[in-house]
Amino acid sequence: RPNLLSLQGANSYGQLSQGHVEDQASPRLSNIAALQNRPVRAVSGGGGHSVVITESGEVFVCGQNNRGQLGLGHSADISTLQHCPILNQRVTDIACGWDFTLLLTDGGQLLACGSNVFGQLGVGQTVTHSADLLVVESLTEPVVSVAAGLRHSLAVTGSGCVYQWGTGLFSYAKRALSPHAVPSHFNSKVPCLVPGLDQRISHRVTAGSAHCVCLTGDGDLFLWGSNKHGQLTTTEPFLSSPTLLKRSLLDGEKVINVWSGWTHIVAQTESGRVFTWGRGNYGQLGRQISASEDTEQQPAGPAAQGGTQEVGLPAEVENLRGATQICCGSEHNLASVGGSLLSWGWNEHGMCGDGSQANIFLPQLVPGLRPVLIGCGAGHSMAVCAATTSTETNSAPLE
Repeated sequence: RPNLLSLQGANSYGQLSQGHVEDQASPRLSNIAALQNRPVRAVSGGGGHSVVITESGEVFVCGQNNRGQLGLGHSADISTLQHCPILNQRVTDIACGWDFTLLLTDGGQLLACGSNVFGQLGVGQTVTHSADLLVVESLTEPVVSVAAGLRHSLAVTGSGCVYQWGTGLFSYAKRALSPHAVPSHFNSKVPCLVPGLDQRISHRVTAGSAHCVCLTGDGDLFLWGSNKHGQLTTTEPFLSSPTLLKRSLLDGEKVINVWSGWTHIVAQTESGRVFTWGRGNYGQLGRQISASEDTEQQPAGPAAQGGTQEVGLPAEVENLRGATQICCGSEHNLASVGGSLLSWGWNEHGMCGDGSQANIFLPQLVPGLRPVLIGCGAGHSMAVCAATTSTETNSAPLE
């Protein structure tokens, strides 16, 4: 049976591959013709574009392409998935920033396209944007994990070193650290080794709009960057170097996976429990927020200087326990739990898939879908679903 692709949410640039640019607030299962029933390995998206990676390492793209973020050699938007030719390379993973794309090959090479105004492609500053895929040549060691923030990027190499590039966090750092100098990893347009992690073997990175997260092999999380919404669990407005998240905040458990939206973080521990923290005003934490945690409603004080009045502490979202997949958009999330799809958070464009545009504050079931694979763009959602008899009759193949 073919896998079917469900997409919903913002569609201003054709990122839902429906051949039109109308938002879609309800899931619509489609047998996307371009994929020709190829098994899918990964799906992700940026501000207005989507990227699909097949098991065989092929890349399909659609949506906004004004900065060349689709890697097609031109800058015209595409409203249905189109094959992105990559010669002699198999792609295994993707990370999408707002208007740029990072592709990881099976040989550990990193390819980049799209906007480079902030140096987020990692190819130096002579290129302002590229519609062609460029090799991030200064990463000479194979890359094992890659992440894209709004305007900055992160990578982990095979030896466990973490690199950062793109100047998207520089203004936050300069404001917070003045009159002291800003460390070079916040102001580099090529990959720059992040200091302070040399005693650790890093495994995975993820990024918010202005913060960075690293997961080490021994189950610890390190956080740095902007703390405007308490996402770094400190009272400092900005952390210039990786800072250990106290394991006691996660009931003493090791972390096995971590994801990040623009201003919130989701972590899963070794027992399968899921903790969230950071900004929660759109429901993106998936739980009730105590008054002391609501950093959006605090009176003036440290918050006026870009800091936080209260520390946003991790707390468990119990109905996500045992989730097999989780992904974060800018302010919304998807999770696969027990073979069902759950969604919560910002829903202005219908990306939570309940047919409404009301924000969702607790994870809720998206009925009728059996997710095999899930992914998010900033304001849209994607799920590769197993075809069932009921959905097959309702889904029109897209040509």
